[in-house]
Amino acid sequence: MDLTSEWQDGGVTRDGVDDERAWRAVCERDARFDGRFVFAVTSTGIFCRPSCPARRPRRERVRFFAAAGAATAAGFRACRRCRPSAPVAPGATLVRRALAALDGGASVAEAAEALGVSREHLTRALRDATGLGARDHQRAARAATLRARLRDGDDVTRAMHAAGYGSSSRLSDEAGAALGMTPGAFRRGGAGEALRYAVVACRYGRLLVAVTARGLAAVLLGDDDAAVEAELARELPRADRVRDDAGLAPTVSAVRAAVDGGRRGPALPLDVEATAWQRRVWAALADIPRGETRSYAELARALGKPGAARAVGTACASNRVAVVIPCHRVVRGDGAMGGYRWGEERKRRLLADEAGISVNQDQKASAGAQPSLPSVSRTLT
Repeated sequence: MDLTSEWQDGGVTRDGVDDERAWRAVCERDARFDGRFVFAVTSTGIFCRPSCPARRPRRERVRFFAAAGAATAAGFRACRRCRPSAPVAPGATLVRRALAALDGGASVAEAAEALGVSREHLTRALRDATGLGARDHQRAARAATLRARLRDGDDVTRAMHAAGYGSSSRLSDEAGAALGMTPGAFRRGGAGEALRYAVVACRYGRLLVAVTARGLAAVLLGDDDAAVEAELARELPRADRVRDDAGLAPTVSAVRAAVDGGRRGPALPLDVEATAWQRRVWAALADIPRGETRSYAELARALGKPGAARAVGTACASNRVAVVIPCHRVVRGDGAMGGYRWGEERKRRLLADEAGISVNQDQKASAGAQPSLPSVSRTLT
């Protein structure tokens, strides 16, 4: 099959967009990819731009095409909302070319000079189109290249230089948040990553807390030990998982206090893999006061991406640190729960319990001996 017109799972377009990255762009309605490919839905017979505001289909019903003409030739018709057959607007072309330059390792100044615009104009265009700054895109591009090279079998040093980190200290500073583990462990698919965990009872069922040497890796909720342990195994299938209820007792006790709504938890950094967009969403979640909620659309507007409500939902669903990153405080615009990774009933109970905690009670709880959890924005940047 000619991969310049269509690609299947595991293939690559002429612009280097693989199916995983393309699907992520569709889920996040990422306008940066408009003009680079279109996606077609087999159940409707329609193809769209990645940024189309229409409801997202199931993954198994999606086919990707590198050009609108290829989708038309395959029997699909263009969406009337996003008009994928129309030329991409000049501003979007500038953003796409800028992102390609940044992905290729260019600095912001170099990209601006190559495109014939000022650095300030380019930075503003990027933020208006994507909600992220140029440095965020550079970090994301480096992390994506690092992941790809490690998965392809490069050793850490070779992958580090290919991704443009320049030094091991810079790699250490940035890669942990992007990979959720050390580069060496990521290269082995998590094999050899030391992960200790414990399971205890909490107000919402069974609570699993998992930590690495760098911080909190997972806080999972479930109905029984087997369920939460199975979820941890799915998240980190090749890590060396060791149950250590006794050794983690102080940490688990403090996390449980936070989950149950009493004292705040220990000052642990987070050790979770996250994209630049996920970090922005999670930091915004941490700013929602206890006892309050925001709709997905409200949070998207607060992030400067009013059309990204579904992408906010996707970022919430990727959170594996229950309550510490309070994704339960985001609901649908009509007030419905809107789904929750650990069950809507738990989400409903969490919100009800938080709404019943007075400011005075919360202040008294936070005045105890336990230090508070760090700001999510600090632990994720």
